Amino acid sequence: MTVLALDIGATKFAAGVVHTGKEVRDVRRVNVPREDVWAACRDLLRAVAGDATITAVGIGSAGPVDVRTGITAPLNIPEWKSGFAIVAAVQELFPAAAIRFAIDGACLALAEHHVGALRGVPNGLALTVSSGIGGGLIADGRVVLGRTGNAGHIGHIVVPGWDVPCLCGGVGCVEAVASGMSSVRWAVAQGWQGSTGIQLAEDAHRGDEIALAALHRAGTALGQAIASAAALLDVDRVVIGGGFAQSGAPLWDPLRAALAEHARLEFLRGISVVLSDITNGATLVGAGVLATGDAGTDDLG
Repeated sequence: MTVLALDIGATKFAAGVVHTGKEVRDVRRVNVPREDVWAACRDLLRAVAGDATITAVGIGSAGPVDVRTGITAPLNIPEWKSGFAIVAAVQELFPAAAIRFAIDGACLALAEHHVGALRGVPNGLALTVSSGIGGGLIADGRVVLGRTGNAGHIGHIVVPGWDVPCLCGGVGCVEAVASGMSSVRWAVAQGWQGSTGIQLAEDAHRGDEIALAALHRAGTALGQAIASAAALLDVDRVVIGGGFAQSGAPLWDPLRAALAEHARLEFLRGISVVLSDITNGATLVGAGVLATGDAGTDDLG
C-alpha cells in the first residue's frame, strides 16, 4: 500500500513515496522534455512506484490549472500549454488509486502550513521563486483554492514600471521580471555569459555587475508584488521558497527595500518575510499532504 507525490514543475518533474510524518522519500527527478512530456512523467511515476500497489497520488502542478476538470496547462511546458488531462492520465496509470490534484502554490502553502514557516499562522502567503513564480494563500487557517484552483497565483500580479512581456500574454507580470528564467534571459541580453539562476547568483556574490543588476531587478519586483498582495490579503507572514530564492543578499536586500517602500500602511508595517526551511521540495511535500488526505475540509477552502 503506497502513496505517491508528484511535482510538475516548469523544468523538472519530481516524484517520491509519502511516508508517515509527511516525509517524501525515494525522490526521483527528471527534466521536462520538449516532446513526449507525459511519457517522461509516466516513466518517472512507474520507476518510483515499482511493484507496489498505489492507493493514492497527490499532484502539485505549475499553473494555470483547472481542478474541476483535472487539467493542467503550465505556461512553461509548451506541449501542455493548451491543457493536459493529468488526473485522467495518472488515474489510467494507477486505476485503483485516489488522485488528488492542486496547483503547486496550494501545495506549497499546505507544506508550509503543516510542517514549515506557516505552521500555526492563520493568515499567510507562500511563494516559490524558481524557474517561474507561484504562490499559495492561507486565510483564517485554511488553504484557499478559489473557483478553478488558481487562488494565490502571485506570479501574475503586475508590478509597476516593468513592461516585460509575459508568457501568459500580459505585460509586466512579476514572473516575467523576477523568476530565475526571466532573470537569466535579461542578464544574457545585457552580455552576461552564464546560463542558470545558480550561476547568476554565484556571479552576483562575486561582484559581477550584470548579475548584481539582474538580482536587484528581480528582488525589487518581488518586493513590489509582495507589498501589493499583503495589502490585499492582510497576512501575518510571507514565506518564500524555491531555488532562485536561495540567492541571498543580492536578491533579498532589494526585496526588503522595495517592500519597505511600498508597504506603508500601518497594518503592513513589520510584516514578516522569511526564507522557507523545507529543503526537499515544498511542493512535493504539499502534494504528499494532499495525497494522504491530511488536507481535509478544515485545510482547504
